[in-house]
Amino acid sequence: MSGIRLRLRRPRGQREQVAAVLVAVAVVTTLVKAVSALWDAAVRGWLVVAGLAFVVLAGLGWRQLRALRHRRAQAEMLAVLQIPLARIDALSDAEFEFALRDLLIRDGWAARQVGQKGDQAADVIGRHAQRGRIVLQAKHTTVGGKVDSKVMYQVKGTAGPVHGADVAVVVTNGGFTRDARAWGDQHQVHWVDRERLRQWAEDGVPLHDLLRLPVRRPRRPAARRAG
Repeated sequence: MSGIRLRLRRPRGQREQVAAVLVAVAVVTTLVKAVSALWDAAVRGWLVVAGLAFVVLAGLGWRQLRALRHRRAQAEMLAVLQIPLARIDALSDAEFEFALRDLLIRDGWAARQVGQKGDQAADVIGRHAQRGRIVLQAKHTTVGGKVDSKVMYQVKGTAGPVHGADVAVVVTNGGFTRDARAWGDQHQVHWVDRERLRQWAEDGVPLHDLLRLPVRRPRRPAARRAG
């Protein structure tokens, strides 16, 4: 049995032609309404997405602005930082290390506190564009306490070989034994005792001026040898 085939024929007579026109108009109207509805939905969806994106970007921008203001406020504070010795004496060991870090930042060093268990005689590490890399060993003690030569030996043994430092410094709010000062002067381990700390922290004398650190020339890459 062969399949039934449907064939379209042209409308016959005026009534069929009118009916065909009405059907065509209805179909076109339906299509227009459908397209319009899809377009409105797309526009509304785009507006929602754009609104959400604006809220997110505005939030991120506000957070970055607050962070920038905070950094500027910290920089302005550190630029005029002065810490009395009486306040330094009341600090904990860790607070003393952070105070030394802030003093270095005030003086133009990019510094960070690194002191912890197993720090290999380095509590603060800093870098200066003209004076190289510095390592500070902090010794917070009583006013009458003194740092002995053993500390100087440790710093000398690790500052350059382990931390790549150009400058090694031991800082205390107390003092140094005579042997420690003499050994440090002989082996380029700088020392900052209570009097020097007062000049650095209270009077605002930069550490590199206080210790008369030389300006170092940038290291040039080694020239290639001709093969």
